[in-house]
Amino acid sequence: MNQLLVVMDNDLWQGVEGDELRSVIGSKVLGLPQNEPQFGVTQVPVSAFGTMFKSLKSILIVGIGKTEDFKVQTDIYSSPQKIVTITAKDNESLVKLIQDKKEEIIQIFKKADLLAVQHRLKKSQFNAKSLKTLQNIGIDLEIPKDYRLVDDTGDFLWMRQHTKPGESTNLLVYELPLNSIEDEQGQHIVSSRDTIGKKYIPGRKEGFYMITEAAYSPHTFLVELDGKKTFETRGKWEMKGDFMAGPFLNYTVVDKANNRLIVVEGFTYAPTSNKRDYMFELEAVLKTLKIK
Repeated sequence: MNQLLVVMDNDLWQGVEGDELRSVIGSKVLGLPQNEPQFGVTQVPVSAFGTMFKSLKSILIVGIGKTEDFKVQTDIYSSPQKIVTITAKDNESLVKLIQDKKEEIIQIFKKADLLAVQHRLKKSQFNAKSLKTLQNIGIDLEIPKDYRLVDDTGDFLWMRQHTKPGESTNLLVYELPLNSIEDEQGQHIVSSRDTIGKKYIPGRKEGFYMITEAAYSPHTFLVELDGKKTFETRGKWEMKGDFMAGPFLNYTVVDKANNRLIVVEGFTYAPTSNKRDYMFELEAVLKTLKIK
């Protein structure tokens, strides 16, 4: 996941066209403690684009042609696979087309990667029917089998997967009452998660607990999850009183029909590792949310 093959002749890759493309696919992922790019990139010239490279999952072909074109193809040489082809009549037009399509380029490959990760994780699932909180809230979530239960009160669920010694990815699920228009507008996400952290997520000593990192303002976007208005928040958490910290991804779903907010969140503790792929896999899990 998050690996991209760029098929682009060397003179373009090393020129302003390549600079523009790298500024798009190399833009940093929001909410991570260190700068990590959207994709790991391998570049080959068109003449080297043979059988070995054609089997890769994410391919971006960029060049000069007779017409201006932006084409998306699915499963041409292998499955799953996305191929995006960008061509323009001259160098200046090519730079402009890359600029115009930059958001679309990222979203096409990210969406395909999410589906591929979800398909892989679906092959080995935790028995979600055994989780009291999911049943009480009335939701389904496809949780990979490697996750282990930390806490399941019936109102709050915490599950953890150890990725390597001393490092983990974590899932949280809970609901909150929809008390005000501010709740519906996503204005209390940080204060609510801090309250939950103090109540349910302790640190290594008494008085230590998880909070949203005060020195870093989270990024919040309006999205849709399971057909409902949802706030996506990316930021950093820290352990109050301790030196533990890391990134989190929070989805707060406005379930107006039932006068509540449903919250699903993932966070990572991996002080010695890059965190982009951990957070991407958590995103894939959280986006399987279904409200019964």
